[in-house]
Amino acid sequence: MENQELIWLEQARCGDQSAFGRLVGAYQGPVYNLAYRMLGNASEAEDAAQETFVRMYTKLHTYQPERKLASWVLAIASHYCIDRLRRRRLVWLSLDEEPFVATLPTHQQGPEETLLRKEVRDEVQKLVERLAPSYRIPLILRYWYDLSYEEIAEVMGLSVQAIKSRLHRARLQVAAHAPTGAGSGVAAAAAPSQAGVR
Repeated sequence: MENQELIWLEQARCGDQSAFGRLVGAYQGPVYNLAYRMLGNASEAEDAAQETFVRMYTKLHTYQPERKLASWVLAIASHYCIDRLRRRRLVWLSLDEEPFVATLPTHQQGPEETLLRKEVRDEVQKLVERLAPSYRIPLILRYWYDLSYEEIAEVMGLSVQAIKSRLHRARLQVAAHAPTGAGSGVAAAAAPSQAGVR
């Protein structure tokens, strides 16, 4: 699919509006989702997605073929969202798909289990709200988009070591502030480990 997208990109560079429209169609979902998870507001996410594609269009000439196109697009979106977060108080998203609570039972849930999941989601939200945008974005890209360290480094314009360090610190911060009791599983899940490291 990326080969086709690169063809569209080249066509868009030559002024083909319909080719650029196909690129927007291919990336509007991932860009909107990233913006929503960063900004926590559907209306702001829509604005951010539109601004991302405006910036993408004006920067078509800067795309370098050796870069993964998806990483380039997500980098534009993430930089815009970080800028937007810097201009206002930190706001976080609803963590309906929070990966740190994936270990909770997912079979048919009774009222108590549903309430417990909501309490843990709310607690994780408070924990993640403490993170600066520079720690949020690698967490989102790692746990929601399943990007490798190398891909995250490319998106953020940092070294792989810097990404590993930020993820490590983010996990430590989440774990350090997690309360005992129902939230203790979150602390354990968020704590640094070598499992799953690419």
